[in-house]
Amino acid sequence: MADAVVFDMDGVLVESEHLWERLWTAFAAERGKQWGPEQTKSCQGMSAPEWAAFLTEFAGAGDSAPDTERTVVDGMIQALEDGEIELLTGARAMIADTAARGPIALASSAPRRVIDAVLAHHGVDHHFKATVSSAEVPRGKPSPDVYLAAAGKLGVPAADCLAVEDSSNGLRAAAAAGMTVVAIPNPGYPPAEDALAGAVHASSDHDDVRRFLLSRLPEGSPLQEGDPA
Repeated sequence: MADAVVFDMDGVLVESEHLWERLWTAFAAERGKQWGPEQTKSCQGMSAPEWAAFLTEFAGAGDSAPDTERTVVDGMIQALEDGEIELLTGARAMIADTAARGPIALASSAPRRVIDAVLAHHGVDHHFKATVSSAEVPRGKPSPDVYLAAAGKLGVPAADCLAVEDSSNGLRAAAAAGMTVVAIPNPGYPPAEDALAGAVHASSDHDDVRRFLLSRLPEGSPLQEGDPA
């Protein structure tokens, strides 16, 4: 049994991993460099300052890392406003129903501006008792820092938290924090076998994951189903 749930955002709650890749690719291309799958794989799980430094060095055009980050994040906010960052099917019910059973938090590699904008845009921000960006902790995923910080904000030991992740580095981070890991493998960016092996449950069906999470949370007041996503 667990007392709380900590969710990742990109690839778990919203379909957005491909947008980060698109923006990184475009930034590099505008500076004459070809971004590829290996670069994307290297950056997944990094905090915004980490991937901005990586992208700036890769592009080699003399930009500053803060300017690189601002350019890409502006692109993500525009994508959100253009309706390109939608909740994944079943995510709304998963958020609402788990929040009805216990405190939930977010531990995301996305920068604070994107986290706040996405949750507010989809009207689910009120469900989260805490949100942490990996830019707000010393190290990004696969280090456990962001998950430990989320558990700390909830006031719940990490060992008593469920973590829901999709990517290799995210799964590794949650496991390193000592949380019980649940995987929603991203079909576009499938996690490595060693990372997936640390999950106690894995499913690409959000409704199946929702039921599993509820089976591990305390019984509370009669469950209110979330709105369909």
